[in-house]
Amino acid sequence: MRRIATAIDIDAPAAAIWRVLVDFPAYPEWNPFIRRITGEAKVGARLEVTAQPANRKPMTFRPTVRVADIDRELRWLGRVLLPGIFDGEHAFIIETQAKGCRLRHEETFGGLLVPAFGAMLDDTARSFAEVNAALKRRVEG
Repeated sequence: MRRIATAIDIDAPAAAIWRVLVDFPAYPEWNPFIRRITGEAKVGARLEVTAQPANRKPMTFRPTVRVADIDRELRWLGRVLLPGIFDGEHAFIIETQAKGCRLRHEETFGGLLVPAFGAMLDDTARSFAEVNAALKRRVEG
């Protein structure tokens, strides 16, 4: 198992962050990692996500939304082929603070192929930091 965990403080209310996170058609305008996403932010919905980690080719997968708690959390689970081969649970968690919010952006990877994807996951971790900065600019701008 491997976990990527990042966070950034955003000077905006949770609702403003949520609006940007669930405005999937606008992702190509601001998101340097998730280049395209279609579907609905509702539990049980299937998304189609095209992600491109830094220094990598784009990849498309079809995760299922596990949590869509308005103004609080968006979480999905993606799998390659069958459960246990290469699974990733991606989460955006919005935590209200005294001033603005903290966005926790994380993913937990599990499965037999995780060790083989170490370098790609390192690039993915860098991409998460880029997404956080881009989201902050988009929401605060």
